Amino acid sequence: MIGIVDYGMGNLHSVSKALERLGLDYVLTDSIEELAEMDGLILPGVGAFPDAMDILNETGLAAFIQDWAFARKPLLGICLGMQLLFEESDEHGKTKGICLLPGRIERFSGKTESGETYKVPHMGWNKLSFTNNEHPLLEGVEEGHVYFVHSYVVNTDDESVLLATSDYDVRVPAVVGRGYVMGTQFHPEKSSTVGMSILKKFGELVEKEVAERE
Repeated sequence: MIGIVDYGMGNLHSVSKALERLGLDYVLTDSIEELAEMDGLILPGVGAFPDAMDILNETGLAAFIQDWAFARKPLLGICLGMQLLFEESDEHGKTKGICLLPGRIERFSGKTESGETYKVPHMGWNKLSFTNNEHPLLEGVEEGHVYFVHSYVVNTDDESVLLATSDYDVRVPAVVGRGYVMGTQFHPEKSSTVGMSILKKFGELVEKEVAERE
């Protein structure tokens, strides 16, 4: 069973419908007690990083998600939910994240190293380029196009957490992961075949984890 963390800032309807289409059982809840009974977690997110962390800290969900990850249970962050897994963000001042992955969230500069400009936010379809297609989340998935909507992007010195990138005049970390902590900057639930394949892979990871515990 997959728990979708409902903290009031997620794209909950489309994520829920995507899991339904895949035949994956899920519970949408803000209850830590209910989420603790799940086998995998999805942390969605739409909005501002500081607002999201305020809610997660006030409700105890941030600490719960940290404990979940330390227990090596599958966790998938989507869009803002992915960004929250990192150490901090520059959005509206510095804000500490959940600190499960190394790196910080910074606003797109709008300029390339050569001085050319590009539009912010990054909105639309871009192709994935895998840097680690042996990770279970990407194994067997095609390097197709996925749908992005974001103004802030991951900056990390640890290349090992980058599973896939995308080219938007600058490199965009698109899929990240370390162990059972994973995330997508794009919206897999809105990304047609490629996105649904990644959600299906997450479901398979959860099922495999359950089988290994039994």
